[in-house]
Amino acid sequence: MADFGLYEYQEEVVQRALRGENIIIWLPTGGGKTRAAVYVAKKHLENNPGAKVAVLVNKVHLVDQHYNKEFNPYLGRDYSLVSISGDCDQKDFFGSEVKNSDLVICTAQILENALTNQEEGKHVELSQFTLLIIDECHHTHKEGVYNKIMARYVAQKLKGERRLPQILGLTASPGTGGTKSIKGAVEHVLQICANLDSVIVSSKVYAHELKKKVPRPRKRFDIVDRRPQDPFGDHLKFMMQFIHDFMALGPDFPVREFGTQEYEADVVILEKKGVTDRNRLLSQCALHLRQYNDALLINDTVRMVDAFRVLESYYSTKSSTAMDGTDFFLLGLYQENEVELRKLSGDARFENPKMGKLQNTLLEQFDQGGNSRGILFSKTRKSICCLYDWVSNNPALQRAGIRAAILTGAGNGINYMTQNEQKDTIRNFRLGSLNLLISTSVAEEGLDIPECNLVVRYGLLTNEIAQQQASGRARASDSVYSVVAQAGGREVRRELLNECLEDLTGRAIGEVQRMEPREFQMKITDLQTEALLTRQLAEQLKIKKRSRFNAATVQLSCRGCFLPVALGNDIKVIENAHHVNINPDFERYYKTGGQPALKTFEDWEPGRVISCAACGRVRLTFNL
Repeated sequence: MADFGLYEYQEEVVQRALRGENIIIWLPTGGGKTRAAVYVAKKHLENNPGAKVAVLVNKVHLVDQHYNKEFNPYLGRDYSLVSISGDCDQKDFFGSEVKNSDLVICTAQILENALTNQEEGKHVELSQFTLLIIDECHHTHKEGVYNKIMARYVAQKLKGERRLPQILGLTASPGTGGTKSIKGAVEHVLQICANLDSVIVSSKVYAHELKKKVPRPRKRFDIVDRRPQDPFGDHLKFMMQFIHDFMALGPDFPVREFGTQEYEADVVILEKKGVTDRNRLLSQCALHLRQYNDALLINDTVRMVDAFRVLESYYSTKSSTAMDGTDFFLLGLYQENEVELRKLSGDARFENPKMGKLQNTLLEQFDQGGNSRGILFSKTRKSICCLYDWVSNNPALQRAGIRAAILTGAGNGINYMTQNEQKDTIRNFRLGSLNLLISTSVAEEGLDIPECNLVVRYGLLTNEIAQQQASGRARASDSVYSVVAQAGGREVRRELLNECLEDLTGRAIGEVQRMEPREFQMKITDLQTEALLTRQLAEQLKIKKRSRFNAATVQLSCRGCFLPVALGNDIKVIENAHHVNINPDFERYYKTGGQPALKTFEDWEPGRVISCAACGRVRLTFNL
């Protein structure tokens, strides 16, 4: 294995896979899980004539990354490799590509589609593969696409099918599944093992080498006191209460604290109730309250002016789409208070103190010169856009030589990135023309990002898996992992809880690994059987629910004004996933806007963004 460049701890964890066993490799971020998987794939192809390997990833950008950085350099000379994602034409002939290749790297959804598509040239069976490598395999649970694939595997296994591929899962942490007890954590790890039909392995003999190769960063809490006064936030809350008084909800709708995720959940329920009851006053007020709550959350995370701009942008188009007394009340309330909000948002005396602490944290690392690299994690795309604007226009940070860029997930919309933009940003970060990534959780998991000496988590409430993966990005020597938070805030409490859960995960894995093989196998089989019965029951209920209504009786209405626009039998499903209205009369009910950045499908191309011709609302809803 020396010529392959494996460390001894990597050699240790692949041994059972080389013997043909199903295993989950548990190594920390930066520990070389993918390289170990490449080695297993190489030996599998060498030792099994006619072998066929599938490498499954859960994010599109990882397809090319794994192909270019890992599998093709080591296997491309001797074997036929192909990478396939939803953005390439090969997906339309997936079955043929599998037949003609030794190793396929694809998103899990591509394989799932091929398993369900019976058309010749597109369909595949699990039995065609001899090895499945599942990246970030802790996602193999509930209704995730990994688990859908593995549910087929387990069902065939329980029926006695022998022609099934070997499984190799890769994870930095399976987590505890939300439990805080050792019993619950063990049950969660066992469930992941059952879902993947695998044992979980980690380095024991060479754990000291692993620790040296992947050092833990120096963790610290950069704490700031609460704002002594927040007149801007108080004014927003006053306006929100005014809207609540206008709605006159009564005691049946208790309201939680403004400016929290819990309150956001409340207004989402209110909006749904308004739509279901065809109560436009309730649904529209709830939508506006969510915007105000977003502004409060942004005010708590970044600058007051950022929060004000969110509201300013939202209300900039509302005057042209107002259609009844509710709209005019909500628009009038904002317009009456706009000048005051603008004035308060510009008063530096009441600025968010976390911004000053964040500035000091960044300067401490970047002011030293050298080749500092860092990642600043924040929760939402809105917040990272605001942080980027702040960094770019902050004289002190610019003098320190900070060259920042945004990194978000791929998608459509103003705050998303294309895959090529993601690649360019990471390449520039690797080359040094950028030295600070301001990122959502997309940079926590999977992406091939160079070692950093600073990772900052700012305004984040995440689980122990995300925390471990973010911490694993700070792999340079003497690196710092900073949590910038408010004194007594939920972020600090959650971070401390995650530390306990990380330890609990390790203890749970240890217990599972110490089980006698017979006991472990019995537990796995019981869990698999139970899961199979549960899925069968859920499918029966789904079929029963679907048969309650004839498609022709299902009416689709605009979510904004409740205007009927289509019937259920106007909707057809393309590629087993995309719902399209094929009734030409539908065009009477919408206006077209700009062209979205969507991929082209086999027999149609995306047109334009549409909105309701009556009220301008973009979204539609089902009314039965």
